[in-house]
Amino acid sequence: MFIYLDETGSLTESDGKYFIVATYTVSDPRRIVRAFRKWQKAKFPRKLRLQAEVKFNDPHVNEDLRLRTLQHFANQDIRIFYTYLKKSNIPQEYYRKGKVTETGFLYTEIVRATLELYLPITESPVTIVRDQRTLKGVSVEQFNEILKASLLPRLPAKVALEIQSVDSTTSPLVQVSDWLCGAFARYHEGKDMGEQFYNILKNNLIQEKELFSEKWTKLWEK
Repeated sequence: MFIYLDETGSLTESDGKYFIVATYTVSDPRRIVRAFRKWQKAKFPRKLRLQAEVKFNDPHVNEDLRLRTLQHFANQDIRIFYTYLKKSNIPQEYYRKGKVTETGFLYTEIVRATLELYLPITESPVTIVRDQRTLKGVSVEQFNEILKASLLPRLPAKVALEIQSVDSTTSPLVQVSDWLCGAFARYHEGKDMGEQFYNILKNNLIQEKELFSEKWTKLWEK
């Protein structure tokens, strides 16, 4: 099983009220790569057709094309799991002097909670593929160790777990996660076309969860 992951928004800047982590899995990753590249060459504006990476928010992509591209991805039988959090609900333990400073550990906790939506898992191996991201205060090794410490005890003994960090410009599979993030961000922020984007993806949505809501607790610290 391959799980592809990306995020949108910032945990510290006022670029919106929400932070989104979107993931998906699919039975045949090669099919997604072919579908993305074929669509890119046939449907995107000429200047984007050979571009290594095309993000959801690319200014050369109009709203109608965004909608049709999301529908194209949904038609590939992707299975989506995502989390969202309202930044005003971030716990005080991640603050220093009134500002969110522990962003590396906060991001790690958000990813951990998102991946737990997949449990129980019986397939092996499990490979988590995420976009490269600099984690303040957390090394890549620490990030991987925290995730494995949380997930491995809850997986069957023979299930192998691997975590990869890749450059999204080389991975159409991770780029699809960026498009999912962008669509869900539009929806939660209440922006134009948000409802339409969400409705396109809702039949592929297996689980969604709000983090740091009043009833949510950090299980990994218990």
